[in-house]
Amino acid sequence: MQAQKGRARDALWEPALANLALGVPAVVPLSLAWWLLTEYLPMDCGLPESANCDYETLDNGFVLTVLLVVTGLLSLTQVIVIDVALPRWHGRRRAAWLGSAVLIPAPFLMCLALASAA
Repeated sequence: MQAQKGRARDALWEPALANLALGVPAVVPLSLAWWLLTEYLPMDCGLPESANCDYETLDNGFVLTVLLVVTGLLSLTQVIVIDVALPRWHGRRRAAWLGSAVLIPAPFLMCLALASAA
């Protein structure tokens, strides 16, 4: 019985490490989404006499939105394959894999915290 508890505990490390590894390339779409939410959306360029309009940011908006869609779809595909398809294919519990998916934004949040501290 002790060996089964050890195996179950060790089995939780696999999904946690896999989802942390998925979080590293997910930094790109998460940072693009962060830029769109914090820099692009608050601008009021549609209003006459707008004082909060940065035209360089406005010019970059379309390109970065396309990059967000492309990299976001790639990251979402990776998450579906790693957290849904592979556990099902290998007969493992999907609950542990899907539950540890909350670790995916951890590398981005760490980078964001380090950037704000500097």
